Amino acid sequence: MSRRKFIVRPGLASVAVAALMLAACSAKPGDDAKTADQAANPPAAPADARPQPNPLKNAYFGDLHLHTRNSFDAYIFNVRASPDDAYTYAKGGTIKHAMGFDLHMDTGPLDFLAVTDHSEYLGVLQSINTPGTEFSKVPYAKDLFSSDTAQVNKAFRRFADSIGEGKRMAEFSDMAVTRSAWQDEVESAQRNNEPGKFTSFIAYEFTSAPEGRNLHRNVIFSGDKAPDMPFSELDSQNPEDLWRWMDQRRAEGIEALAIPHNSNGSDGTMFMRTMWDGKPIDKAYADLRIRNEPLVEVTQVKGQSETTPLLSPNDEFAGFEVMDWYIGTAKKITKFQGGYVRDALKTGLEIQDKIGVNPYKMGMVGASDSHNAAGPYEENNYFSKIGVMDGEPDRRGSVPPPNYKSWDDYKVPDGISRFSSWGSAGLTGVWAEENTRASLYSAMRRKETFATTGPRIRVRFFAGYGLKGTELTSDAGVKAAYAGGVPMGGDLVGKATGSPDFLVMAMRDTHSAPLQRVQIVKGWTDASGKAFEKVYDVACSDGGKVDPKTQRCPDNGASVDLSTCAFSQDKGDAELAGAWTDPDFDPKQNAFYYARVLENPTCRWSTWDAIRAHVEPSPHLEKTIQERAYTSPIWFIPTKAG
Repeated sequence: MSRRKFIVRPGLASVAVAALMLAACSAKPGDDAKTADQAANPPAAPADARPQPNPLKNAYFGDLHLHTRNSFDAYIFNVRASPDDAYTYAKGGTIKHAMGFDLHMDTGPLDFLAVTDHSEYLGVLQSINTPGTEFSKVPYAKDLFSSDTAQVNKAFRRFADSIGEGKRMAEFSDMAVTRSAWQDEVESAQRNNEPGKFTSFIAYEFTSAPEGRNLHRNVIFSGDKAPDMPFSELDSQNPEDLWRWMDQRRAEGIEALAIPHNSNGSDGTMFMRTMWDGKPIDKAYADLRIRNEPLVEVTQVKGQSETTPLLSPNDEFAGFEVMDWYIGTAKKITKFQGGYVRDALKTGLEIQDKIGVNPYKMGMVGASDSHNAAGPYEENNYFSKIGVMDGEPDRRGSVPPPNYKSWDDYKVPDGISRFSSWGSAGLTGVWAEENTRASLYSAMRRKETFATTGPRIRVRFFAGYGLKGTELTSDAGVKAAYAGGVPMGGDLVGKATGSPDFLVMAMRDTHSAPLQRVQIVKGWTDASGKAFEKVYDVACSDGGKVDPKTQRCPDNGASVDLSTCAFSQDKGDAELAGAWTDPDFDPKQNAFYYARVLENPTCRWSTWDAIRAHVEPSPHLEKTIQERAYTSPIWFIPTKAG
């Protein structure tokens, strides 16, 4: 259970409507001083004291997308927590929220973290708010930190417009502040890395947003080498230029990968069929992209980007935590093709059929994108995403303001409505030999990764020929699966006839609900080159059997008590495992397969908020959800004839 209480405060709905950005008017220069705890630098464990590498690999959980005060938007949300604070939280410690309450994970520390502050105006807001600096002299400095929300919004609009246009404001052409903040990021990652125990990655976010369409990427560096400065969208909004910059750094010995996020907010532009200049994707582009972007963030606070009912009408679980707004504005998404991962995986197959290379051959990861230096991974310990803007229930639309007696006489404003559509944060699972930068990064490169919507569900997925009888519930079975097949993220080269065997095993998070079912999602192209999809249930809880006609498990009857959020303890399984062969298999078709694991229903964070505030849950929000995990795909490669 949460270690804090929610306090509903009056008069804030109008503030949220007036602007997305609220002034940090209570902050004082000097608030940014590091505490003694932050300055602590425990030495890494000697190599001989670390756990021995596991050749069959362990599951490690972490967050590859988190912001601190160095991000221009986090600072205006009154967030003053540093990168060191972020690592403290990830390692199981307690830090302060922008509104003063404690933040601490109830489910234990993470195994790894990447602090990914925006490269655009990195550290600039903090400098503006520090008397005596050159940036503090900009004419609108006092407006940024005014108690007048309209003034704050007008002043901060300059930064939002600059990002949307991809043009650096002339008054911030001196890059010394950004260079210093970047050095702070790098040094903090180096200081907090504890090989064998906790991994910190040097990282940042490239924040391209042409006309407000989200083309953001997180850039994760493999080791302790980093460039002098990050490549930002103020250098170029074109992701192709980012990838070329990454190639140049790679030639200098600085290895990195980029991870697109929130494709659901791109209005169909994240996974297009054309290049930046509008020409059809060619082989050179496809090679450039997949070399630099082997992974995609499929779930985070701002919704999931797996799929939507509009794209997957035959998938009854597609409507999970769908966010259909532009990021940071009240503008609605109108184009969904090109904006979701499953659709991109299908598009990749179609492009591969034409040019021989798949630009969208991406593994899956999850993250938080929290701007609090701490991720809200737990539904019952949720504090949302953007500091003072949504740090309490009435500010995020899960309870009405105290001057309203019920939901009947309160219409949630658009600004708050967007916050209430957000979900609890995701996590990345990585199958690696040990908890070190080298091992985790290597696993990410080979896409042996999976995403969860917050719970630490463990899931393994293999494909191969002659794997019948192999069970992933034992070390011997896992060893045989590696020896005779390929894990998630791999390519399986087909044989002339017969479906390969698919093996899947999932284990519940003991802090969350039991598992209800395991599914396999398939995508393929037919002889005409058109892509299709289908979802198959392959393992059912409570002894259920898959119906061969519907390919679905029976309902296991799990339920939730909405007055307490207690969920069924006698339904669902702690572990689900199964072997499956594709009943519709065609050895001539390019295809991908990934596993999706669903828990029994549990309370959504908004229902937890309502219970604590002693009000009815919002009639406009889902009261329960089914947490889940997604594996990276396995791609089936047909054997070429003759």
